[in-house]
Amino acid sequence: MKGRGVGIVLVLVGLGLGATLLRDQVPVGGAQAPAAGAAADPVAAEAGARLQNEQNTIDVVGRFEPGLVFISTENEVMGQDPFGMFGGGTEVQQGVGSGFFVNEAGDILTNYHVVAGEAGAGAAQKISVRVMGQEQSVEARVIGLAPQYDLALIRPVGLDAKLIRPIPLGDSDALKVGQKAIAMGAPFGLDFSVTEGIVSSTARQIPIGFSGSGAGEGITQKAIQTDAAINPGNSGGPLLDSGGRVIGINTQIYSPSGQTTGVGQSAGVGFAIPVNTAKNLLPRLQAADGQEVRAPTLGVSAGLLVRGQQQALAVGLSVLSSAGKRELGLPERGLVIGSVTPGTPAARAGLQGGTRTEAFRGGAIRLGGDVITAVDGDPVDALEDLQAGLIDRKEGDTVTLTVVRAGESREVKVTLDETSFR
Repeated sequence: MKGRGVGIVLVLVGLGLGATLLRDQVPVGGAQAPAAGAAADPVAAEAGARLQNEQNTIDVVGRFEPGLVFISTENEVMGQDPFGMFGGGTEVQQGVGSGFFVNEAGDILTNYHVVAGEAGAGAAQKISVRVMGQEQSVEARVIGLAPQYDLALIRPVGLDAKLIRPIPLGDSDALKVGQKAIAMGAPFGLDFSVTEGIVSSTARQIPIGFSGSGAGEGITQKAIQTDAAINPGNSGGPLLDSGGRVIGINTQIYSPSGQTTGVGQSAGVGFAIPVNTAKNLLPRLQAADGQEVRAPTLGVSAGLLVRGQQQALAVGLSVLSSAGKRELGLPERGLVIGSVTPGTPAARAGLQGGTRTEAFRGGAIRLGGDVITAVDGDPVDALEDLQAGLIDRKEGDTVTLTVVRAGESREVKVTLDETSFR
């Protein structure tokens, strides 16, 4: 994935496959308040606060690190033969990452790219997990995959129930910049490691996950930014607050070194998927029966296609010249609706697809229908932008689309139903 600055690379922080893709809280316990007289002494007060923070970290780690899981994967792939002298042959591609227990049944939440198969498609051929204090790993099976969210749910097979230690899930919507953040995981394969920092931002917009099944640019989503050190191998591990609650799932870093080496290292800018996104998705993952869970849809297809190397690509109006758009009576930016599927939320809201096709050098456009220019006020210029506006929604939620039809802009309310989640 491309970074958002010169010489910066956005890197998925799993090792193996992941590396190549790349309110104030009450202390958990044990922290002692400074002595009554300490407030009069600034040095003593500072030392007391520092020790209190340290004790809080120790308590959080002691209570909840046993809920952390070390994940390893294996995929059998065709071997490399640069000289073409030897035919056939396979090799085992290995990867490592992190995860954590979310319930007593042993469900483990992690990143999709941690458990993905060859080239990021589907699940790895073998997934193993190891819990803290155990030397032996056990195999795990996939419960559900969500490539667009970069999330996955797996469950160990035959693990002693006494070793399942769920970590409580917090509320990422209540986060404040400056809050303490504790990252757990396996940086560079160093399993069961802990780092500490703060929440640097609560609303960064970055591409997360995969827009297609294991491939494609991620969908721009809200992410938590933290300066707690996150490195390859931390993927899928929990980001905790000072109360020991999960506030995010570690997923990516901005890395200057990744630009040249291909393997990013922490530069104090890491990202985590907000836990509320995962909480909304968990019921669907648990019911997925090992299959993929997709982001909700409205029932529209893109009406502007350009010729790609292997197939036609859906694009937004920004790729066309301003003169051409003026001639066709189209806005500067937006998603042209090619067609609307009957019986979907878009159809019930009265959205209209194109009525005629006009070809141009390198592509074609469907004209005569609606153009979506915003979802809940956020600009739309591609299917990924529309998906970004829907990705955290649930059945029954309503979104407001800004739509241009015949040169006139209006707002249309669309309510998601069961067809949106099929």
